[in-house]
Amino acid sequence: MARKSCNFCGRSEREVSLLITGIDGYICEDCARQAYKIVQEANGNKSARKKNEPEEDFNSDNLPKPTEIKAYMDQYVIGQDQAKRYLSVAVYNHYKRLAQSHEDDGVELEKSNVIMVGPTGTGKTLLARTIARQLNVPFTIVDATVLTEAGYVGEDVESILSRLYQVADGDLKATERGIVFIDEIDKIARKSDNPSITRDVSGEGVQQGLLKLLEGSVVNVPPKGGRKHPEQDFVHIDTKNILFICGGAFDGIERKIAQRLNTHVVGYNSIENVSKVDRKNLMKYIQPQDLKAYGLIPEIIGRLPVLTYLDALDRDALLQILVEPKNSIVKQYVKLFEMDGIKLTFTDEALGYMVDKAIEYKIGARGLRSITEHVLMKAMYELPTKRVKKFEVTKDYAAAELATANLQGQEIG
Repeated sequence: MARKSCNFCGRSEREVSLLITGIDGYICEDCARQAYKIVQEANGNKSARKKNEPEEDFNSDNLPKPTEIKAYMDQYVIGQDQAKRYLSVAVYNHYKRLAQSHEDDGVELEKSNVIMVGPTGTGKTLLARTIARQLNVPFTIVDATVLTEAGYVGEDVESILSRLYQVADGDLKATERGIVFIDEIDKIARKSDNPSITRDVSGEGVQQGLLKLLEGSVVNVPPKGGRKHPEQDFVHIDTKNILFICGGAFDGIERKIAQRLNTHVVGYNSIENVSKVDRKNLMKYIQPQDLKAYGLIPEIIGRLPVLTYLDALDRDALLQILVEPKNSIVKQYVKLFEMDGIKLTFTDEALGYMVDKAIEYKIGARGLRSITEHVLMKAMYELPTKRVKKFEVTKDYAAAELATANLQGQEIG
């Protein structure tokens, strides 16, 4: 009988501890281990080559048009048509910048970063999250309130790009064509116009740090986030093609707008024009100088050229938000009850009462969920153990449940 031996190194079965049998041959454990290392190295070199290869131009086929982007947002966000149009055009133009030919014809498209201003609970973050579902570029939402100037407790401005890099699964080229939504941008406004010996490390200091990101520059970014330290490896990210969308409530900016409008009153015609001003919605008259008066530095305002606003929500809009969007609050709870075999319904009077309470408590659209949760809490606790097939929420039931909730005066969301 022929002695078995490894077909790679030639050693017999007596000379090795393990000999793996194949269809027409054998391989010892040492050769198998070496073969595994060779395969790993080959795959690593292949991945490295892919990362270093120049990427093809961004594919401009099947780009969603502005009307298509807005139509998609309409399914999830009620109202705010002007903000939707501005966002749709900004994102569409961002796609076109990425698809721009590299031929030197003397015309270079500049990006149009966006800033959205509107009261809390009007849908700024929801617009950003909704548009993210439709995009084929990396998208991340960051909160400006945690940012501080480099060297102080908090997060560096570069952490914004770290999150985008992580969302792109470490793909540098994809990161450099992504979109970032910076929420609560108003929280980094300059605290005072008075000079002080103390540094404004979470206000103007952060604005200065954001400048290099917004205008387009190569930034050293820790790939895993966190603070920088000398021994750390950095990823070099070019922000030239990253679109920044900023949002903030800018609480009290209506006073700045009113002051500006009133100071323009000179002569009879000006008084007549001021009388036409919609005092209930001053936000529609917002201008870049109002942001400067609020505390944003002129340099950062100049790098956010597209300024739009969101309307305060009236009763009809809140009622639509409660029931109409694809992912509306009512539809979510109907789905939850349906999973227990219970058909949940609301009377029109009950829905109207819940909206009226949201207006009374001044908690906006974000608070509608809290109100609905309080109304249904007892039912969600008791009904799964009962043999109930239907449950209807009436105005009287909603009023009785909210009477025990003590929501008034609370800031919800």
